[in-house]
Amino acid sequence: MVNKRWRALALTGAALVLTACGQSAAGNGEGTRNPDELVFAAIPSEESTSLQQDYQSVINLLERVTGKTVRFQQATDYAAVIEGQRSGKVDIAQYGPLSYVVAKNSGVRTTAIAAQLKEKGGTPGYQSYGIVKTGSPIHDLAGFKGKKVCFVDPNSTSGYLYPKAGLSDAGVNADTDVTPVMAGGHDASALAVAGGQCDAGFAYDTMVDIQLPGKGQLKPGELTPVWKSDIIAGSPVALADDLDPALKDQITAVFRDQANTDYLRANNLCTSEKCPIDDAGDWGYAPVDDAFYDTVRHVCEVTKAKQCTDASA
Repeated sequence: MVNKRWRALALTGAALVLTACGQSAAGNGEGTRNPDELVFAAIPSEESTSLQQDYQSVINLLERVTGKTVRFQQATDYAAVIEGQRSGKVDIAQYGPLSYVVAKNSGVRTTAIAAQLKEKGGTPGYQSYGIVKTGSPIHDLAGFKGKKVCFVDPNSTSGYLYPKAGLSDAGVNADTDVTPVMAGGHDASALAVAGGQCDAGFAYDTMVDIQLPGKGQLKPGELTPVWKSDIIAGSPVALADDLDPALKDQITAVFRDQANTDYLRANNLCTSEKCPIDDAGDWGYAPVDDAFYDTVRHVCEVTKAKQCTDASA
């Protein structure tokens, strides 16, 4: 089972959060670049026309602390974020766990400093759900065989990599035993299952449990999770390694200590009543380092997934 295979590694990775707090933000390579404008790139977790608005409180905070102009860039997919950092056009990147590992594997000089945190005091992590429409005859991942299955994106950790590993453990080859559909977003995947366009699919936990029901796009109980992954290391913010170390320390302090709803509310920095720090409804960020993503690297080793080394896959 996926849960048993990686539970120990996941717990080891979670423990690294505690040791990351005192580490330098300098990353693997010291740099001297100190631009007047910082480019912060992210992709939406669902169909969004207001992603910058969701990040605006954090953008304002970064500008106040660093004295820089921060230009937000909404990318079309993770591959675009990876190539943006590779070409030196993105300074701060909000990755998914897999896309961060892909970036590192492909030679991008970037280092994780913090990860999205759902609740204060928790561990920066989440789960992938294997979902079906309630009442479906499919009751486990083995039942996905021969079916039309919605995934999110080839470079999505919870929308492709962990599901592929889970299917493999269930005796289902994600490449040959199902008809795959790349929905393009966690919301699109879940809604396609609910609407019958896919027999089954995958999406991350809060999209199914909170976000779509909260918007009235899913009725309570409309979808049933038939599989839940082990805890996946949370989505990281990573800084370009060639930035000036003092600047990296400033940015790191923002994400680790201030980019949370408590701090933003206490300092009247919220840009809306909900005081979002991202588009996923998270409380804030927690310190992590590169080693925190070794659990994802292990899943890559087990699955031999092409996506682990090829950002264009």
